[in-house]
Amino acid sequence: METAFYLPVSVRWADLDPNGHVRHSVYYDWGASVRMAYLSAHGLTLERMAAEGFGPVLFREEAVFRREVRYGDELRMGLLLAKARPDGARFTFRHELVRADGVLCALITVDGAWIDLQRRKLTTPPAAVAALFAQGPKSDDFILL
Repeated sequence: METAFYLPVSVRWADLDPNGHVRHSVYYDWGASVRMAYLSAHGLTLERMAAEGFGPVLFREEAVFRREVRYGDELRMGLLLAKARPDGARFTFRHELVRADGVLCALITVDGAWIDLQRRKLTTPPAAVAALFAQGPKSDDFILL
């Protein structure tokens, strides 16, 4: 099993609200970028998914904000699998946004599944997804659905 997958994130001027804090929707954008970077790094690129006729769909996104995030903060966002079906058809990813000093600034949780791009219906993904989820980084409280 892998350890948590992390990517550095940069706070841009455009990410700030009038109070100088990162806007709430930016956290979700960072999470989406980390998820796609993780999948791509393991061969599940957008091109491959399109060629095989499937893609991810989210049912829920939730952010819990713990500490302020401001312009100039050095940050990294992690990805852990918190729940998954054995076939990979349903999943929950948890993202942890951490400052360079180790302080947890936010938790983002997303529940999702896979959609058949032609039929526009939920589907079981190719076996490569189940294999990736089986070996991927998991939370301490991981649940097999």
